[in-house]
Amino acid sequence: MVMTVPPASNTPPSPSCRVLCVGAAVLDTLFRVRSLPTGQGKLLPYDMLQVAEGMASSAAFAVARLGGSASLWAAVGGDATGERLIADLSKSGIDTSGMVLVEGARSAVSTILVDDQGERLIVPFYDACLHHTVKPVTAQDVSSFDAVLVDVRWPELALQSLLAAREARKPAILDGDVASDGVIEMLAPAASHIVFSQPAAERLAGSADLVEVVGLLKRRFPHAFISVTAGEKGSFWFDDATGGIFHLAAPQVTVVDTLAAGDIFHGAFALGTAEGMPIGETMRLASMAAALKCQVFGGRIGAPTRAEVGAALLDWSARGLAVLPNGPALEIAECSQTQSRLF
Repeated sequence: MVMTVPPASNTPPSPSCRVLCVGAAVLDTLFRVRSLPTGQGKLLPYDMLQVAEGMASSAAFAVARLGGSASLWAAVGGDATGERLIADLSKSGIDTSGMVLVEGARSAVSTILVDDQGERLIVPFYDACLHHTVKPVTAQDVSSFDAVLVDVRWPELALQSLLAAREARKPAILDGDVASDGVIEMLAPAASHIVFSQPAAERLAGSADLVEVVGLLKRRFPHAFISVTAGEKGSFWFDDATGGIFHLAAPQVTVVDTLAAGDIFHGAFALGTAEGMPIGETMRLASMAAALKCQVFGGRIGAPTRAEVGAALLDWSARGLAVLPNGPALEIAECSQTQSRLF
């Protein structure tokens, strides 16, 4: 049985949907090297770049590039780096009016090596003082947004933002990446949608079988939409209407830099959800946006436009493969439109 569906829309609805991203803002220094180091010594890069990013920041940039309206809640230090982070993110089309400058704290920074295969080595620094103070968040504070996306880097603010979004009946989306012990367990019950990274999902589920992992996580968090992103292995998600676990293969691209690809996926997913796209289309939009980003060195700078994603989707024949209980696999491009019932 084969079901067809039109590709994800090339253009966002008008007016553009508003997405609030909550979490990390980091000044990354990227060095491009032929191969990652295997021991001590000196390594000479052949290219370098400094860019303001971080999980929530990069996701917000993806939203803006794809035609949405992105706002960022993040904390930076009362230093020159913090001022640069706010300025650079503002110039990138992100509303930074909700960012907090914390006097006495140091802004987050990281050094990242990216090799010729697109793999990376990341050395981040986060000052714990950045997140000592958390403002209260109410449903009214998030009522003007069409979706709220949080990462795991500022757990206390993330939790308040998710709870406020649920109260306001907005999609409350958790970027379920690897975090300190107990963070995902604290945040997940407040989320309507959870998109896990493969390492975080396997760690929580205690399994490396991704189909099994999705099922285990759905049983653990039955209230939420559950998905796992697995890089070149594609993405997996649980469809509540059928009880099936769906797999979407990753687009085939020449990988230059995987840094921020997951964040671009999350931003695109949040925008598609905010726009009310069927979940199958949302996953295709997010998958292609992340894949196209991987073709460009520079972290989040490689985030594509909506037109670029739309054109690439027209040439992408991949469909989701649904593994249904007690039945044959179905080749699909769109699964049920049940996301509105999750919040």
